[in-house]
Amino acid sequence: MSEKAKNKKGVVKALIAGIGANLLVAVTKAVAFTFTGSSAMLAESIHSVADTSNQALLALGMKRAQRPANDEHQFGYAMERYFWAFIVSILIFLLGGAFALYEGIHKLTDPTPIVNIGWNYGALLIAIVIESFALRIAFREFKEIREKNPGPILRVLRETKDPTIPTILFEDAAAVCGLVVALFGVGVTHATGNPTYDAVSTIAIGIILVAVAWFLARESHSLLVGESASLKDQGRIKEVVEGDEAVEELVELLTLQRGPESILIAIKVDFVDDLRTKGLEDAIQRVEDGIRQVMPEATHIFIEASSFHPKKK
Repeated sequence: MSEKAKNKKGVVKALIAGIGANLLVAVTKAVAFTFTGSSAMLAESIHSVADTSNQALLALGMKRAQRPANDEHQFGYAMERYFWAFIVSILIFLLGGAFALYEGIHKLTDPTPIVNIGWNYGALLIAIVIESFALRIAFREFKEIREKNPGPILRVLRETKDPTIPTILFEDAAAVCGLVVALFGVGVTHATGNPTYDAVSTIAIGIILVAVAWFLARESHSLLVGESASLKDQGRIKEVVEGDEAVEELVELLTLQRGPESILIAIKVDFVDDLRTKGLEDAIQRVEDGIRQVMPEATHIFIEASSFHPKKK
């Protein structure tokens, strides 16, 4: 199995695990809310429904990104993945964070007691087990990304050009954190008889989700408006170009990351002066072949021979 196919399989596995887990957890939380009236459980139920739809949208983005290029979209649809990842971040904010904050503030101003609290404990413990399983799968796939780009977790998350796994990872991590907060709020409410703690835990869940939505939106927006290839990939390109015997100087290198597996590369090169037409054609072909060999994701390569470029002093 190729590296590309293996990565895709891992992403699909994480998506399926996330969708299944969130759907099951959403039903569990909704049942618990029905019997208890806990605002934290309602917020968590809506959160899980949102996560289910979000991961379905990520899967849709992957599917639509595979469409072939046509006259209207001559470079293809690879950036669909970035668009849907951005939509998901907005939905996390609206359906998750904003709703939880509203519900928490509403319960804080008009507190109501929690009844049949055993339902909450059961639902939360079941949900923590299920979400932890989904998180484990997502983190395992993220570890493979990190092995190729070693470094601190947050830096790797910021620098990765594939938003799918980071989005799933953040959603699952936020789900587990939210469940722990909800369990704490319900437990303190049960111990003290004060429903204010349930409302405060709901607000805390909202803050967690808003923070996650902000981080994902920022990263997706950066990719959507056009990020360059990573410094590591740019270094590979420079090494290939400058290593060719017919190249005098790499004048300019422009890259555009159009998707996790699609990079557009534009290069201006100052070739040696004594090249004839055939020699220039061969040199350009060598450089292009060399780039594709070290970077299979280079889907479009444009090489321009510099007509005149003053020598650097």
